[in-house]
Amino acid sequence: MGSNKMELSSEKIDLDSDEESPLTLSQSPGTKQSFQFEASHTSAPKSKSHVFRKLQYTALHSVNVVLFKAKINVLLPFGPLAVLLHYFTGRHGWVFFFSLLGITPLAERLGYATEQLAGYTGNTVGGLLNATFGNATEMIISIYALKNGMIRVVQQSLLGSILSNMLLVLGCAFFTGGIVHYPKVQRFNQTAAIVSSGLLLMAVMGILLPAVLHFTRTEVHFGKSEVALSRFSSCIMLVAYASYLFFQLKSHANLYDSVDEERENNNDDSDEEEVPEITMWESIAWLTILTIWVSVLSGYLVDAIEGASDSWNMPVSFISVILLPIVGNAAEHASAIMFAMKDKLDITLGVAIGSSTQISMFVIPFCVVVGWIMGQPMDLNFQLFETATLFITVLVVAFMLQEGTSNYFKGVMLILCYLIVAASFFLHVDKSGKYNRNDLVYDVFTKT
Repeated sequence: MGSNKMELSSEKIDLDSDEESPLTLSQSPGTKQSFQFEASHTSAPKSKSHVFRKLQYTALHSVNVVLFKAKINVLLPFGPLAVLLHYFTGRHGWVFFFSLLGITPLAERLGYATEQLAGYTGNTVGGLLNATFGNATEMIISIYALKNGMIRVVQQSLLGSILSNMLLVLGCAFFTGGIVHYPKVQRFNQTAAIVSSGLLLMAVMGILLPAVLHFTRTEVHFGKSEVALSRFSSCIMLVAYASYLFFQLKSHANLYDSVDEERENNNDDSDEEEVPEITMWESIAWLTILTIWVSVLSGYLVDAIEGASDSWNMPVSFISVILLPIVGNAAEHASAIMFAMKDKLDITLGVAIGSSTQISMFVIPFCVVVGWIMGQPMDLNFQLFETATLFITVLVVAFMLQEGTSNYFKGVMLILCYLIVAASFFLHVDKSGKYNRNDLVYDVFTKT
């Protein structure tokens, strides 16, 4: 018993001495490190699963915000339905109608994704991006129609997009902004509006001269000189638009956001800027996905235009100038109204007038160049009726913008002007193109 007690006491002493020995002190961090190493190995799967869950949550959040949050997305199933009807029924009227319904929420979501991306780029670049991706629908439809040789559809749809942006979109924005902020007079950057009006007048000149050359029969080579002039003018217009972008974004960028900056700097109690709901890369990903789906539906939409005109007994000119642009401009329409209600008219004009400027100075000349490459005789001769309508519209809007102020009555006038244009194209018979299908309207037109 005594010897056992002595052994136990000696083991205690040895243990105590081991705890105080430098050897064990040097080893204890090693054991601690090995323990940490093992712990890190055991926690590694947890960190990976945590990252996976985080990515999954981010993706679900992005899908929920983009696809399920907006009420207009209830129209999304009509896109696949149009594709099914195209292959199983061949009823062009229904295919065209459901394609229109399916593209409408896609165009609006394109505007939303661009607006989210604009939250990372600023007002000037944001307005330019909104106009650019808002016009993606029109550009895709135009390229598909140009590929099929439907030159008049391309011309009329792009013309209709300009008219829709300048009269309907801007008019609705002025009207809603004037009602929300009544009796306050809303102001916007007068200098930027005048520059945009000048560009629009230059576009009118580029479109007007080939038409005048054709209708005065003063061409050197009939049917060829107007195409050559259109291609030359298109190259000049593309150079002018590139110069405008440099002027807007680089050399005189301060001219395009001075009104908003002064208002924000002078108003200490102003609301904080809205935080984007999705990240920049998510916005870019959604822009890519939506653009691809719009391009798919645009093919079925263009193929069904002629059949829809026959089945509905409606002129192709009315479908191209009025119906297609209203759908294609859904993004601009929603964005312009929203910014006008927030009293950010500089961005509203950047969306509505900027979109019209981009179509007239970039998209139309670009389509002429693309048709040149494809071997299609796409030109700037939009015919006399269409060119006169564009010229009068640009003059009306230029007079509306020269004061640098907005109110609801200006919006009412622009909307009523658009209704006159829509009625005119419903009664217009396009004798120049091969898509003249409405005999009923032609009879009414000639008898009266």
